[in-house]
Amino acid sequence: MGDRHLPYSLPDIGEEEIASVTTALRSGWVSSGPLVPEFERRFAEQCGTGVVAVAVNSATAGLHLALEALAIGPGMEVLVPTWTWTASAEIVVHLGADPVFVDVDPETLALDLDAAAAAVTARTAAVIPVHFAGRPISGAALRSFAASHGLAVVEDAAHAFPAASAGVPVGGGDSSATVFSFYATKPITTGEGGMVVTRDASLAARVRTMRLHGLDRDAYARYRSERPAWQLDVVAAGFKYNLTDPAAALGLVQLRRAEQMRARREWIAERYREAFADLPLDLPAPVPGGDQHAWHIFEVRIRPDAPIDRDRFVDELSRMGVSTGLHFIPLHTFTYWRTRYALTDEMFPVASREFSRVVSLPLFSAMSDAQVDLVAGVVRKALQ
Repeated sequence: MGDRHLPYSLPDIGEEEIASVTTALRSGWVSSGPLVPEFERRFAEQCGTGVVAVAVNSATAGLHLALEALAIGPGMEVLVPTWTWTASAEIVVHLGADPVFVDVDPETLALDLDAAAAAVTARTAAVIPVHFAGRPISGAALRSFAASHGLAVVEDAAHAFPAASAGVPVGGGDSSATVFSFYATKPITTGEGGMVVTRDASLAARVRTMRLHGLDRDAYARYRSERPAWQLDVVAAGFKYNLTDPAAALGLVQLRRAEQMRARREWIAERYREAFADLPLDLPAPVPGGDQHAWHIFEVRIRPDAPIDRDRFVDELSRMGVSTGLHFIPLHTFTYWRTRYALTDEMFPVASREFSRVVSLPLFSAMSDAQVDLVAGVVRKALQ
């Protein structure tokens, strides 16, 4: 279909973002400068009072640093849903610990807390719940689960900005840390980037140190200090995970537009609900009152009574000019995880069953009404 093919996702970037990045480039601060701490402050404000935000160059880096700050290491286990991107588990291995994969709830496709409870052992130190598709996991349920088992909680909120559980923004609760993604396809973008949000000042300080080689102060801090810039110390064996000012410049504009873009995605989701109500599809589970869905993904599940299966459905939409996504291929099906931990489909009955019928439809705030109607029309045509 060439240029007429509707992509699964596109970033929503306008002239204001372009101007902001241009100004940052002209400032001379092309690495981490004054815009990074400004972005951190403003993002923290969006998550609630009393939280600290630390910008990094990816959500993967943020998850890695959060677990490192919690001293996760060899001999420990971390609970991870099989229904997630591999980054949620790989960072556990990088720290010498073991991810323990857990099945998901059949309605929400988020971590099944009962299955997680059954997986807890004496070695379990933490859990990484994933706010799948931007639908918030209950903050109260997470608190109760973690307290019952004495676990640290690092929330994978790559899909979940802005989202809220019972009126509390994701990132504003009392988990050990919450990590957001600003990848190109995410609800707000910096191209590549992420943010660690926490109420634990010591955890934030450790993340801040470890994101830039374990130095006691970064380049911008040295620039502002009365101490000579060359006077610095390496206090830990850190990483190179810092965010740049041009990325922060993009993020600052996206942050101002975040609710407007979320509202547009919500409108598209409601349009899809109306259009698909009579089709052989299971639609995303509604959120409880007081919750706010970020609507990063609109997943549908092909019912057994549909005239075609998931793979044929994907092919038909592609033939008619509409791209789709698959979120997620369960981790237990990938060669590395399956062989390393001797995983089988039978160990994850919900994820194994639901993967065979799930597909993600285009949903991004820059979609035109005509593009939304195109998707609605081809989905109907494919299933009739």
